[in-house]
Amino acid sequence: MSSTRDRVTKEYATDEIVVEWEPSLCFHSRNCVRALPRVFDEKRRPWVKVDAASADEVEAAVARCPSGALRTRRVGVRPLPHQDAPQIRASADGPLLVSGGVRVVDADGSVLFEGEKAALCRCGGSANKPFCDGTHEKIDFRG
Repeated sequence: MSSTRDRVTKEYATDEIVVEWEPSLCFHSRNCVRALPRVFDEKRRPWVKVDAASADEVEAAVARCPSGALRTRRVGVRPLPHQDAPQIRASADGPLLVSGGVRVVDADGSVLFEGEKAALCRCGGSANKPFCDGTHEKIDFRG
């Protein structure tokens, strides 16, 4: 994977909370949609309507995102430093889910991603390696 990965991040905000979405990290688990469909609706444009629920509800739904593609930050609040120990877990028939402060570096030492969570390809089919792009669903990966 090149360090020139498309790092487009979209923001959806209210005066209390900002939802950031980095499409290139999303493997479409739909956890956000299932958790809070009045806010997250992939058929609507824009697909995130952050003012359709309380900031606490939005934050809880975003916390269910396994890839780190969705993130929140509270307006006017400094984020706390990460305190959880790093963890790597293989999801059923899907990506490796990494949490606890993630830093992904390519072979040249360039930082590809830094954040709280990431989903890394385990099936070998992702067009966005080392990140999962959901290809495991299309190729019926089992593992």
